[in-house]
Amino acid sequence: MASGKVIITCAVTGSIHTPSMSPHLPVTAEEIADAAIGAAEAGAAIVHLHARDPETGVPDQTPERFEPFLKVIKQRSNCVVNITTGGAATMTIEERLKPAATFKPEVASLNMGSMNFGLYPMLGRFKEFKHDWERDYLEGSRERIFRNTFADIEAILTTCAENGTRFEIECYDIGHLYTCAHFVERGLIKPPFFIQSVFGLLGGIGAHPEDVMHMKRTADRLFGKDYRWSVLGAGRNQMPIAMQSVMMGGNLRVGLEDSLWAGKGKLAESNAEQVRIARELVERLGMEIATPDEAREILGLKGGDKVEF
Repeated sequence: MASGKVIITCAVTGSIHTPSMSPHLPVTAEEIADAAIGAAEAGAAIVHLHARDPETGVPDQTPERFEPFLKVIKQRSNCVVNITTGGAATMTIEERLKPAATFKPEVASLNMGSMNFGLYPMLGRFKEFKHDWERDYLEGSRERIFRNTFADIEAILTTCAENGTRFEIECYDIGHLYTCAHFVERGLIKPPFFIQSVFGLLGGIGAHPEDVMHMKRTADRLFGKDYRWSVLGAGRNQMPIAMQSVMMGGNLRVGLEDSLWAGKGKLAESNAEQVRIARELVERLGMEIATPDEAREILGLKGGDKVEF
């Protein structure tokens, strides 16, 4: 039985970190594919994917950037592919939705609310940049709103409704859980749904253990047995929050999108390294990780043979 097993998701590149922050951040299609496959081989059941311009590392949400690595991952791995609809906060909702609408993945991410999304504090830690866009991108987050209106959320849900795509529902604060409940009540989100609670990003809920427990208690009260819970902690919060989730019966997400680190002052050399650390935490607590097919069973997914890539 898959029930009770821990699903590890790995978000391999994202749109938060810039190439100058780590030489290990995947940028090209080949690097993203290799990172995803390596993470899956290390124990990730789900890989959460963004794309980037291969020359500059700028987040790029065109289907043409996704297609090369999607095909390679499907050929070389049985992992569940999750395509972002978050993209980057600099993009329109139409741009962000296009890859998921085009490729009809088993899972797509879905953010549950507009928010301040503060990346600018990283300018205090990283001083040298290889590309002109990086400093401006981080500095611009002081006044940038990551837009996810009710209309935007509904557009994503209804566009993907006929595709059988389910969602990694990203909740950065308590109010996002109530927004999810609103769409559940309207019948646009159906169980079993996958809540990914996000902790420690500036503009969202904090990373204190009480914050984690508050998020879980609220989700339990709103959704009961209709949902599966997972967490991601930003930066140095990654592994402590992952371990807390597992001890509370939840799942976890790691990856270089969320944290560049594999310990204090040590850059992770790969996404797989973070997955191996998380897997060891799970197994040392006497639990087992879910395989991709077990994750499909737990989350009620349509199967990797029903995607368009």
